[in-house]
Amino acid sequence: MAMHGRRTYVNENGFLPMGEGDYGRDANGVWWARCPGARSGASLTDHSVEEHEDGTITCSPSLLIPGVYHGFLVRGEWSESSE
Repeated sequence: MAMHGRRTYVNENGFLPMGEGDYGRDANGVWWARCPGARSGASLTDHSVEEHEDGTITCSPSLLIPGVYHGFLVRGEWSESSE
């Protein structure tokens, strides 16, 4: 099942708010994402992140949270396949 992600930005308190499916860059420039079904966000430091002109991102390789999610984030869309 595909899910449209949402780009978030650091707020006035320096916090990066993240709901399910959100992704964004923290005040230190580190990318974070909250996979569908996950309770919190995770750093994408072990992944390659490409930021697109519309603000969406593509992350590789696939994202894995054992027992919760294994899939892809491509141009801001979460899916279980890379297409």
